[in-house]
Amino acid sequence: MSALGPSGTADPHFDQRLRVLGIGMIAVFALFLGRLFQLQVVEGEQHLQNSLRNSIRTVRLAAPRGEILDRDGRVLATTRPAFDLDVVPSELRDADRTLNVLSALLEAAPEHLHTELGDPRGRARFQPVRLADDLGWESLARVESHRYALPGVLTEVRPRRTYPNGPLAAHLLGTIGEVRQEQLDNDTGRLNGYRAGDMVGQSGVEALLETQLRGRAGGRNVLVDVAGREVEVLDRIEPSAGGRAVLALDLDLQRVAEEALVATGLPGEPVAGSVVALDPRNGDVLVLASLPDFDPNAFSGGGVDPVVWRELMHDPARPLQDRALAGQYPPGSTWKPIVAAAALQEHVRTPTTTVFCPGSFTFGNRSYRCWKKEGHGSVDLHRAIMQSCDVYFYRAGLELGIDRMAEYATGFGLGQRTGIGLEGEKSGVVPSSAWKLAHLGEEWFPGETVSASIGQGYDLVTPLQLAVAYAAIANGGDVVRPRLVLELEGANGQRVAQPPEIVSHAPVEAEHLARVRDGLRAVVETPGGTGGKGRVPGLAVAGKTGTAQVVKLEHTEGLKGDAIPWKYRDHAWFVSFAPADDPQIVVAVLVEHGGHGGSAAAPVAQKVMSRWLEKHSAPAPVQSVAVQSPEPDDEPATTPPVDAAAAEPPEDRDAD
Repeated sequence: MSALGPSGTADPHFDQRLRVLGIGMIAVFALFLGRLFQLQVVEGEQHLQNSLRNSIRTVRLAAPRGEILDRDGRVLATTRPAFDLDVVPSELRDADRTLNVLSALLEAAPEHLHTELGDPRGRARFQPVRLADDLGWESLARVESHRYALPGVLTEVRPRRTYPNGPLAAHLLGTIGEVRQEQLDNDTGRLNGYRAGDMVGQSGVEALLETQLRGRAGGRNVLVDVAGREVEVLDRIEPSAGGRAVLALDLDLQRVAEEALVATGLPGEPVAGSVVALDPRNGDVLVLASLPDFDPNAFSGGGVDPVVWRELMHDPARPLQDRALAGQYPPGSTWKPIVAAAALQEHVRTPTTTVFCPGSFTFGNRSYRCWKKEGHGSVDLHRAIMQSCDVYFYRAGLELGIDRMAEYATGFGLGQRTGIGLEGEKSGVVPSSAWKLAHLGEEWFPGETVSASIGQGYDLVTPLQLAVAYAAIANGGDVVRPRLVLELEGANGQRVAQPPEIVSHAPVEAEHLARVRDGLRAVVETPGGTGGKGRVPGLAVAGKTGTAQVVKLEHTEGLKGDAIPWKYRDHAWFVSFAPADDPQIVVAVLVEHGGHGGSAAAPVAQKVMSRWLEKHSAPAPVQSVAVQSPEPDDEPATTPPVDAAAAEPPEDRDAD
């Protein structure tokens, strides 16, 4: 069939045009079919995955931890919003390119980001991986301005733990960190509901009160496009903050204690030690200080900067060790009031029994010196405590025997954990004949009793233990459990008070403890006592100094004071309580390598007591007698080797 032209004749080009039109239509349909084949068959799997990814993402919302407050309501630990950067590995189109871009935006090394990302497989590819936390505003703005070109990159607002006072009370408050897989694997129920990446208390109060402080996580379901960008929030469950905890800690006293402890150091030398303050009536922990310390804020992001971690781990002063709980030291002369109480109770001494001190005591073929070379002359119990006469206690200890001394020391809470609840607490050592046989496989020798009677040899205590023991002396014999928490407040606002607890009662009658307290008051308030530098104007203070030798005399022969290398200097003790007639605070101070207790540790306690007096109404002022002559110091005690099993009989030395 041919179309007719204008003249009525057949058009010779019609069929040609018709064929071209047909071929064009076939070509168009072929293109459609080819494209359809490409989309459905060749690229079908890829588009299926893209369609699946253009779906719903569930985002977990971390809960803020509950606040930790001091006894006056001041914030010790809280949370603040922080911006973190995550990536979802399954949504990264080109991981290398994305990480290189992020390294430029964050000014971070690409290798570091690659290490943080790792090589997630399986279901882990669909879980967010945190590459950076707590972004600054500039870094956050740079990332947000490029988010459109970075599929799989997320920025999230998360609660971050913060400690407004920095290192202050760091060991007490503790640290938080990401829960470790081995913790989840070995958990006994405390970590139910946790998963890898969640934050958990790792030490201190943060760990002790984890159940109270942790909140309840929330979440949101978000519709995202193929590039990983959020399109719409479908629903949201808000997280619930954790409950609050009110501690017995007094922030003012804690600050004064740490500052005073720092002041004991000499320029260019380390400062190490501990201060513990308790209320002897109920065990309230008013101060729990340990130096050197650290900044817990460095741990609050889930990971510690490698440089900071190396510094902490390689510091020979061991700043992560809580010396108040885990530092074990010979008690030196702070042990003597325990011996005095035992001697009275066992009737081997009366308050008026006198012993002549010529400056030394001979037992067997060995002479044991008193710290005062010329001797104290005739001394009774009161004067023996006041002037810390070694000879008096040598004889009292021998008459008691090591096992009776151990029985009474244990009765005052020594040689056992106090039950404060914090991890890492040590039990110390109260030696006895049974202890030596069990640990060293040897019989006890009477000469070792001489050294043990003045807190030397195998005796080891922690500052917290000694504070508990002196609290029992101060309060009439009650051994109290240290109380960290005054009150817990749940998310619903319900408050639960934490009652004090009396663990036991020391096996000493009240009248004997009163005699010991009189002697301890004379240590501080009477001229000639060894603790004059612990006096507080307007407050009657009772206390005891102690000095613990850390090396044998051969290392310091001919040297005195600052000329002795720091690591060879004696440890300094001072334990005190006040008001002497109605004790309301006990302060135990340990200055590592500080020298003598009367000169190094007593001034620290004096500053804490003075601040306490400023904050509390005290009894009528007590007139202290002015010092007429330099105060004597205690004799140093001998520290056994780190392994107590290898200890040798201690050597005695004179005080300066």
